[in-house]
Amino acid sequence: MTHLSFSGTGILNDADIARLIDSEAIRFGRPQDDDQVQPASLDLRLGAKAYRVRASFLPGKGQTVKDKLDQLQLHQIDLTEGAVLETGCVYIVPLMESLNLTGDIEAAANPKSSTGRLDIFTRVIADGSRQFDTIPAGYRGPLYLEVSPRTFPIFVRAGSRLSQIRFRNGRARLTDPEHLTLHREETLVASTDEPFIDNGIAVSIDLAGDGIIGYRAKRHTAVIDVDERDALDMLDFWEPIAGRGKNALILDPDMFYILVSREAVHVPPLYAAEMVPFDPLVGEFRVHYAGFFDPGFGASEAGGKGSRAVLEVRSHEVPFIVEHGQLIGRLAYERMRARPTHLYGSGIGSNYQAQGLKLSKHFRMA
Repeated sequence: MTHLSFSGTGILNDADIARLIDSEAIRFGRPQDDDQVQPASLDLRLGAKAYRVRASFLPGKGQTVKDKLDQLQLHQIDLTEGAVLETGCVYIVPLMESLNLTGDIEAAANPKSSTGRLDIFTRVIADGSRQFDTIPAGYRGPLYLEVSPRTFPIFVRAGSRLSQIRFRNGRARLTDPEHLTLHREETLVASTDEPFIDNGIAVSIDLAGDGIIGYRAKRHTAVIDVDERDALDMLDFWEPIAGRGKNALILDPDMFYILVSREAVHVPPLYAAEMVPFDPLVGEFRVHYAGFFDPGFGASEAGGKGSRAVLEVRSHEVPFIVEHGQLIGRLAYERMRARPTHLYGSGIGSNYQAQGLKLSKHFRMA
């Protein structure tokens, strides 16, 4: 392995990730897919086996995921030709990608956008880890993905991509004053109101109008093949929610909703962003999945016109009313180490540039 060093701090871009691959800091169990590297992240692929386990776990310091699997697995599932993963079950899948990082590069993982929109709960686990989705600087070893379909049974196969990973050199996240300065320069969220900034820039929910304001997932549906686009009738899986001018919605406990932000979001080319849940004290609901926003998301130079943030929302314990304009999440921006070679949406097959309220790519809209 060639030791790599990067001048400057920030999120590594697509060219930097290519350098990590060339130096074998990122290793592959089978040849890399042509479109696997994104502007600020790398898609992770499922390996050939899934292990159904009794419960989710973290290995803890000095322990491997394999050791835990030996204790907790119920049975193995061959993914070579594909298999169904059932709702309410927890699976651990070794990933095709492993890491051999230098001491100054750390990583963080997140579900892909389509994964969150299908209500598939995923978390990356590393040997010795005491946190999900967090890979410490200098980590050398395999990666595993915890997968738990919550609403729909899914069909996956070796090579399916449910998660993605970012690499970081040094401190990259903006402080609140830096968020405000950048917003005033670049208009991070398009709104008539002054933004509320607290560990990121707040995003609110759009429930206005008489048209469709969201979708509620149906239960007891057919299986969704995660690798097939435009294959399913939306109405077989989702109930459209009409606004009827009420500007509010009652969330039923443990039901899954696709909603949309009131603000159009913009991620400048020299930054990346992550959607994180807002303070849970604001109500008995939360944005269910964090998500990465690549450089160029919503940017006019990358084919966007300011893109809405799609929100995957659940209520917990009790029914809860959300109202138009209610704060529901926040965008935490981070600096890129350098501008990516390609921006989100600019001819790289990005699925959700210039989006409004939109389901995942698997569904044909009525």
